[in-house]
Parts: sequence; C-alpha cells; structure tokens
Amino acid sequence: MAEVRALPVPDGLEGERVDAAVARLLGLSRTRAAELAADGVITVDHKVVGKSDRVGAGQWLEVELPERLGPRQPEVKPVAVPGLKIVHEDSEIIVVDKPLGVAAHPSVGWDGPDVVSGLAAAGKRISTSGAAERQGIVQRLDVGTSGLMVVAKSERAYTVLKQAFRDRTVEKTYHALVQGLPDPVIGTIDAPIGRHPGHDYKFAVMKSGRPSVTHYELLEAFRRASLLTIHLETGRTHQIRVHMAALHHPCVGDPLYGADPTLAKKLGLDRQWLHAKELSFVHPGSGEWVTYTSDYPDDLQAALDRIRELD
Repeated sequence: MAEVRALPVPDGLEGERVDAAVARLLGLSRTRAAELAADGVITVDHKVVGKSDRVGAGQWLEVELPERLGPRQPEVKPVAVPGLKIVHEDSEIIVVDKPLGVAAHPSVGWDGPDVVSGLAAAGKRISTSGAAERQGIVQRLDVGTSGLMVVAKSERAYTVLKQAFRDRTVEKTYHALVQGLPDPVIGTIDAPIGRHPGHDYKFAVMKSGRPSVTHYELLEAFRRASLLTIHLETGRTHQIRVHMAALHHPCVGDPLYGADPTLAKKLGLDRQWLHAKELSFVHPGSGEWVTYTSDYPDDLQAALDRIRELD
C-alpha cells in the first residue's frame, strides 16, 4: 500500500522547482523526486504537477510514495575507497582529502565510490544526524573536484558545523586553473545560480537562482591560462565552475561549462582543474580556529607543470 506524505510548503522553498522541493522536504534524491513527478503522484493544492513546475510558500504539497520507497533511500554499504586520505581525526570530526571520482555520499543513480561508504569501510564512526545516506556530511564536493572535506563524528559537531556553513563562517579556499586572464585579476562575482532550464546536470547564472558569491585572486599567469585562489562565501553546486564560465574564463578541462578540449588534451587533463586546497573553521569541540591544507593531486600537478613548460 502506498504512503501519502502531505505538508505545507515552507517559506524557504518559495519559487523552488517541484523536484527540488520534494527532494529537500522528504530526503529523497532529486532524480527520484523527478521520477515521482513523471509518474503523476505529486500534487500541489490538489493539482498534479510536473518536476519543473514551481511551488509557492503555504501551498499544500502531497506525494504518494510507493510501498517500496521510504523517505530515505540510498543505503550506506562499507566499500573501501582507494586514495581517500584522512588528514585529521579526533572525537568530533574527520577531515578527509577526497580524490577525483568520489562522491560525498551515496545517491540514487550513482554507483561509484563515496566518502561515507569509504569511512564506514575504514571502521570510522560518524554522526547519525542527517538523512541516512548523508549522515555526518556537512559539506559536499563535486565528484570531479578533489580536496578537503570535513565530516562530523559527534552529534554536537554536526549541529555546530552545519550552522557554521549556513552562517558562512567557514573559510573554503580552492585553487583553479582557468582559461585566459581575468580582468580585473582580483575580484568578486556576486551572481545567483540556479539549475539550467535545459540541462538536468548543469547550472547557470540566472535571476531566479540562489544568492552566490565567489572571491578570486590571481596566483600565477600563463600565456593561455591563469592559476587563481578562490574563496567561497556560499556553497552552491558547481559554483566556481559556473561563475568562472560566466566571466568567459571556464576552468581548464571543464567542457560542460565551455572549456577548450584541445588545451585539456595538451595538458593531459581528464577533468576540470579545480582543487579544494584549504579549509578553516572554529573547531566544534575546542572552539579554536583550525586550518587544514591539501597538496595538488598528481594529475593537477602534472598539468600545471606542463603549462609552465609550454610557456
């Protein structure tokens, strides 16, 4: 027998797409929410809606969930993740250096490795807060982006760190190799980001998007590209990639957002040159300001060495 979940749309989801709103309210993946919309089992104010329709605050949302589908679906199965490094661990947190090709947590449609499953395989206990497949996860990195992530071990750490990310008190520093030379060489991009209307897995700068702020500064200039240090105030999906592409300086090796594939080939790159280099925050246990850093992985370092040789 199907389960019907009914609830009002909160103010914070005003204007969101149906699939995004259902995913956030019920703890489902965006893909599964879209499938439910396609099945015609989602209604807003008693009218069947599609995945791309918009919801309004106070509207009555009803979702008919098949019996086999609970509100939290992907399961954590301990699977070792080669290359996943633990940079720091104590009773409150684990800081990991995530390699390329690893997701933050399990999700529907992703059958590759993930951080949560990798930590489980290593026998690490993490917070039980959050959706079942995202327990302990207070931030995420794209599958194609390497670098630092902090995972909460205690319930207190989960609560404190989630709030710190909401309050934008966590300092997230990335290094990115982008095409061309940004002008000015030090700047701030303040432009809202939303899901691209024509692509399920792409995002874009758009008026209806969520507020997004990126600060960048030139580290090293080359003939065809520039190495930047980037600080994020917000943490939108693909934020750096979208903002740099909007300036017409996409990350090298990122064809989804307009990068030149010939340059990536010359540098031996199979992904975007983007790395979460440094992470700083108030430790949820000690209250001290802590900073963790990560070296470039071999493929990014080799590409950087190659572009220096080409110059």
